[in-house]
Amino acid sequence: MRLTFKTTRILWGPTLLAFLVFVAFRPKDPGKVWRSSKEPLAELAQLRKVIKEPIFKHQDYLLTAFGALGDGKTMNTEAFKKAIEQCNRDGGGRVIVPKGVYLTGAIYLKSHVNLHFEEGARVLFSRDVKDYPIVFTRWEGMECMNYSSLFYAYGEKNIAITGKGYIDGNADQDNWWSWCGSPRFGWSEGKASQRAGRNLLHELNKKQVNPKDRVFGEGYFLRPNMVQFYKCENVLISDVEMTNSPMWFLNPVLCENVIVRKIRIVSHGPNNDGCDPESCKNVLIQDCYFDTGDDCLAIKSGRDQDGRRIGRPAENHIIERCEMKDGHGGVVIGSEISGGARNIYAIDCIMDSPNLDRVLRLKTSSSRGGIIENIFMMDVKVGTYKDAAVTCNMFYENPGDFLPTIRNVWVENLDVAKGGQYGLFIKAYKASPVQNLTMVNCTIRGVKEPMKIDYYKDLKLQQVTINGKQVSLSGN
Repeated sequence: MRLTFKTTRILWGPTLLAFLVFVAFRPKDPGKVWRSSKEPLAELAQLRKVIKEPIFKHQDYLLTAFGALGDGKTMNTEAFKKAIEQCNRDGGGRVIVPKGVYLTGAIYLKSHVNLHFEEGARVLFSRDVKDYPIVFTRWEGMECMNYSSLFYAYGEKNIAITGKGYIDGNADQDNWWSWCGSPRFGWSEGKASQRAGRNLLHELNKKQVNPKDRVFGEGYFLRPNMVQFYKCENVLISDVEMTNSPMWFLNPVLCENVIVRKIRIVSHGPNNDGCDPESCKNVLIQDCYFDTGDDCLAIKSGRDQDGRRIGRPAENHIIERCEMKDGHGGVVIGSEISGGARNIYAIDCIMDSPNLDRVLRLKTSSSRGGIIENIFMMDVKVGTYKDAAVTCNMFYENPGDFLPTIRNVWVENLDVAKGGQYGLFIKAYKASPVQNLTMVNCTIRGVKEPMKIDYYKDLKLQQVTINGKQVSLSGN
């Protein structure tokens, strides 16, 4: 079957002035172009050698020895603090959380400390905002002073959360979630909402007010994430199960050498992304299970002005042997991607849910800008999804003056049993077409429309079968 697609016109496209700005910000470096999957696979093998687990001293500190009670009622914030600080002072080791239910406020993790949960240990986080101090953080890709994440660290080295425990953020429609402003999650007229606070943060970001002067917290209703480690090195999060986060779950920011392994996240609250590494370098996400209320895994690098000012791309990420169920996307890049993303490798994953919108999703806009490049996906099996197998969307939010770039994307051995609306979806700018997108040996069954695409350059489909018919393209 030969499909011919006509170039479509974006009716609300940029003005002449904006177009000139777009041209000024187009990347001069053409970037790499993979000619076969051997090239990204070789890069992946080299990257794997670089990412190392942190090593901890063989010394244990039992949480209950510092006054903790696992009765589900006693506040244990101070006990966590004392145990972690003692472990840190002594040169590191493991803080052991034994079987029981431990109610606590925010936990700050210090260098050389592995917070280890024994089987049957459960952490239940407080619903009182006063148990979350104001710290320097990123909120939806923008820097500010706001509530501490439930687990927080800043500038620490060699830190870990491990073990067979269960971590409950304790959010529901009456606590945290309703702040999103959606009736679906418990909000109604007269209740608190993040809208005004979110709008103010956007405005402060646009004006580039000093982030330390962007003070939020009580009265602004910007929900904290479950885990945010900021500017940390050598991070490990493994084995634990997590649920009911106020917002995103795992959000390392500006970190290097990060391993997320055998994590199980099941939660369908608002913005309950599973894992969102942001402006991080050398990241391994392996053998995880995501069943979420938003993106299963979303790679980010800052929103708009903050992302461009900081200028740190997300780079060198391996995602392998993960399973994705519900979510807006399985492997997602964006939308807070103004610092760019490069060298992202996703292999041997499984996805399957009628409530999973997309398999590979690249989402950005001309308010973001940035370059998304060198994206590799191979050996992914999909039962079903709702919207598109592969999406490249440059119109995710309102337009701006910074033309985004998407280039060098390779998808091989993608097998879909029953697709949704589209096989391939591209919505790009004529001035910045999606470049060098290659699909090899892909089989997508049961979609309503094989492809909906507009602007592209050097799109290659090799042995791509959609709805039982081999697909090719005419034009550029």
